[in-house]
Amino acid sequence: MTTIDLVSYEDALASYDPVMGLEVHVELGTRTKMFCGCSTELGAEPNSQTCPTCLGLPGSLPVVNAIGVESAVKIGLALHCEIAEWCRFARKNYFYPDMPKNFQTSQYDEPIAFNGYLDVQLEDGEIFRVEIERAHMEEDTGKSLHVGGATGRIHGASHSLLDYNRAGIPLIEIVTKPIEGAGERAPEVAKAYVAELRELIKALGVSEARMEQGQMRCDVNLSLRPNGTEKFGTRSETKNVNSLRSVERAARFEIQRHAAVLSSGGTIVQETRHFHEEDGSTTAGRIKDNAEDYRYFPEPDLVPVAPSREWVEELRKGLPELPRVRRNRLREEWGVSEHDMQSILNAGAVDLIVATIDAGADAASARKWWMGELARRANEAGTDLAALEITPEQVARVCALVAEGSLNDKLARQVIEGVLAGEGDPDAVVAGRGLAVVSDEGALGTAVDEAIAANAGIADKIRSGKVAAAGALVGAVMKATRGQADAARVRELILERLAAKE
Repeated sequence: MTTIDLVSYEDALASYDPVMGLEVHVELGTRTKMFCGCSTELGAEPNSQTCPTCLGLPGSLPVVNAIGVESAVKIGLALHCEIAEWCRFARKNYFYPDMPKNFQTSQYDEPIAFNGYLDVQLEDGEIFRVEIERAHMEEDTGKSLHVGGATGRIHGASHSLLDYNRAGIPLIEIVTKPIEGAGERAPEVAKAYVAELRELIKALGVSEARMEQGQMRCDVNLSLRPNGTEKFGTRSETKNVNSLRSVERAARFEIQRHAAVLSSGGTIVQETRHFHEEDGSTTAGRIKDNAEDYRYFPEPDLVPVAPSREWVEELRKGLPELPRVRRNRLREEWGVSEHDMQSILNAGAVDLIVATIDAGADAASARKWWMGELARRANEAGTDLAALEITPEQVARVCALVAEGSLNDKLARQVIEGVLAGEGDPDAVVAGRGLAVVSDEGALGTAVDEAIAANAGIADKIRSGKVAAAGALVGAVMKATRGQADAARVRELILERLAAKE
């Protein structure tokens, strides 16, 4: 790979002001494609989910997917957009091997939603408003599989295979207006915007928005202009970035690359670029076309879309609580700080905690176990919290066993370990491992007496009023009971036996 010159991030920002534009493609969760009745189910044999329409065969006619239109309106409303009273589709003409029609059915000058915004919260609590230019309907392309090379890209491959199952999958493309004023925080703003947009899409129920599966992907457009100037620089477009971390890394890398080119007297080429996950770099793709190069013209085979105002208002009334509003409500209900709520959000724990509370746990206990022991285990396993083999209902049961005194925290951690190991529900793990708290007063009393007898010097200190020394005896009893005693009750018994007062 060719070495790319970079300047330090700090030096880049000392001379230049970044301007971004983010284009996010969301794959809708409809059962059928955007303009035909073919299935959208994943995992089918290549080219088994196609028909004359999505293959672009002569004489075939498209029909608009009604759920796709409804999803587009919902997204537009949630982004505070205006919804068009009348709009139509257009043909975007360009040749690509995985575009069987040699044009993409999209929207050009008449999108279904336009002129909106999304407020995003940065990690320090600052709110940054990202303005939305448009959200429009279109279809996805097929998939090219490049075989025989080391990278999976066309360069170096011996041959390519085409799978048209994805051709025609409904997409919503959400395009921001130029994002100015973010300065050194531009990469963080990009990441926060895509994260907030993903949560919004999931809340609307129009897509699972799994970036790792290509259900949501981001094109990062970036340019630099000298500090104190207004004219935008030439932009690059890093295509199909598919994780939040990668969006941030791509923006940062391009800032450093652009600055190196401009500082050396070079010229930025308007082009698409590929992002490389392994090192966070980008490399050149193809020269980027302008809109006129696509020869857009109205799609003659589709009637215009004219959402009635009554229907739009019905959809507006049916929108769910939006993610940022919900987080603020939960933060107040749970009594946590902005910082703690951001940590919960970053860990992907919000929905897990809510589900655990719904299953009967109190908020403090649910947060404690998901953000403590379970977060630690997820980190050790290199996986997400949601991927752990434990359900919110099982965590709620652990909370209940602790609350009723059947488990202490040490034993609860062992129960969680057992559940994650596939030993069954919490009650089954408690029974199988013999982990219940020793609550028999007689057995506890015996253990306390033995600890006092074995530690006469410490017992004398306690009798003389040095109550803090009781901790050593509590530790001895806990060791003797393999951690299965109630430490608070053990302390009470020790003080009672030695007639000491706190």
